[in-house]
Amino acid sequence: MIVSSSPELSTRTFGNEDRLPPVPVPALEDSCHRFLDWCAPLLTADELAETRAAVDAFLEPGSPAHELQSLLEAYDSTEGVHSWLDTFWPYRYLGRRDRIALNANFFFLFADSGLGQVERAAGLAAAAVDYKLRLDEESIPPIVLRGQPQSMVQHRFLFSATRIPGAELDTARTPYREDWPGPSTARHIVVFHRDTPFRLDVLAPDGRPYDTDQLIAGLHTIMKTGRAIDDPSAAAGHFTTKARAEWAATRQALLDAGNAEALETIETALFCLCLEDLTPSGPQEACDQLLHGDSGNRWFDKAVSLIVFADGTAGINVEHCELDGTTILGFTDALLAGDRVTRPGAEGVPAFSRIDFALDDALRADAREAAASFRAYADATATKILSFENFGASRAKQLGMSPDGFAQMAYQLAHKRAKGLIGATYESIATRQFRNGRTEAMRVVTPEVLRFVAVMDDENASREERREAFRTAAAKHVARAKECQAGDAPEQHLWELQLIQKRRGGDTALPLYESPGWVRMRDDYLSTSSAPSVNIQYFGFGSTSPQCIGVAYVLLPDRLNIYLSTPRHVAHEMTLFAGELTSAVRELEELLATE
Repeated sequence: MIVSSSPELSTRTFGNEDRLPPVPVPALEDSCHRFLDWCAPLLTADELAETRAAVDAFLEPGSPAHELQSLLEAYDSTEGVHSWLDTFWPYRYLGRRDRIALNANFFFLFADSGLGQVERAAGLAAAAVDYKLRLDEESIPPIVLRGQPQSMVQHRFLFSATRIPGAELDTARTPYREDWPGPSTARHIVVFHRDTPFRLDVLAPDGRPYDTDQLIAGLHTIMKTGRAIDDPSAAAGHFTTKARAEWAATRQALLDAGNAEALETIETALFCLCLEDLTPSGPQEACDQLLHGDSGNRWFDKAVSLIVFADGTAGINVEHCELDGTTILGFTDALLAGDRVTRPGAEGVPAFSRIDFALDDALRADAREAAASFRAYADATATKILSFENFGASRAKQLGMSPDGFAQMAYQLAHKRAKGLIGATYESIATRQFRNGRTEAMRVVTPEVLRFVAVMDDENASREERREAFRTAAAKHVARAKECQAGDAPEQHLWELQLIQKRRGGDTALPLYESPGWVRMRDDYLSTSSAPSVNIQYFGFGSTSPQCIGVAYVLLPDRLNIYLSTPRHVAHEMTLFAGELTSAVRELEELLATE
């Protein structure tokens, strides 16, 4: 369904949500056939035959798959359900049991501003508060792409949103829920300085905001108090790096020890502002610190944490369960644009107070162990940045190529040359044109990709054959991306059927989910995502499997910046990939330029 541009479109932030079409429920047969198409390029003939047999069994009349599909369709038509994915997303994000720090949270490194630390921090905080007040008024213009309104619902989870650990499933503590009507009435943020959390009011009791100068004064006062905790190794922030069930047990221990007020202050705060003593040596170190950094000076469960280093370098760390990169891009662009609503300001200096945790010996030991474990985990992650300053989206378009298609084909060629194989590759595709739309999982490897990579390294292939293979593979990539954007993709659909079976206590060991195709297709060698904005330098996240290279790329008109991450035990392969990627971009550009 395409919604055409018309004067009837609402100008209120959330005014178009009810007119958005729901994400279509894929037909069972369609998803199974697409699944076979998607996994086939990764399989041997025997593995494909085994997978095809599993799919045939899945589609047989007596298979549980048909009942699971009926249950999904019934759920989708239930009153109050916005999307058949409404239950899927909590299980996908809140159901993960490993640590979210580094594994799930993502970051943006902002463009330089020339400001010092406190001035930059206060400016960002004031801009974020202004954005919050405009959201409360629903005066943030809704996004409309090619006449089609996009879902803005994620914006409700930018402020006062915190992930709460659970023994089996986490929860998202956010406003705009039945038990917490939005918008948030919180007036404070949490400022972390030297592993110590402080409550800082950013709105006066009457709701008027403090301006940048007033926040500068408040931050200076906090930094000059000398009231940092005595033992940073036992800072409470370290707890948020733990695996989720372990953190849930620790959080209960904190509550039992009388820390309810401290947790309440942090969890209801509008956002976190983390002030770092470190001056990064360059973009590489800044990115690494934004990804993991000083865990005592973070609260990784907080939806939004603005991080400002000693020299004014700044960025954001985002908890992913309710927020995707497209929403954070819009938020970041607004923060850095400098446009704010003129409104009556608060008087005086904002109030602040230190947030104290009562930790006994056991909890202190727990915090130290969490800090040491996370530091070792971060040290076991290798990262690298790449910057192509003479190549970007404009150049790709000039050469008659989709910019994303060009980038993705370069990744495939570089991976094959570096590791000697084509591996499963994930790309995130936004689906915000649907009600409560988030993302769809796209798998990049196609038969056309296999042919392209083979032809590029065939010494007998002509330049014309290489160009044709390149353009054909990129065109197939663009076509598949459009299918995913339209909701025509198999993975999340089939995964949700498996989750329905699990939630109802049924046997989840169905042959399809144990087939070589299902296992191989989801075992990432490359996990890729794009964040195009002139206001950010780099975007990044951790890898998703033991052999995976995370590829976070900022593809702008005049440049391509990439942040790579992988487990350190395969760092050599990442280094090879980076070298091959540098060569591949030049080679592919030259190939098209001489057409």
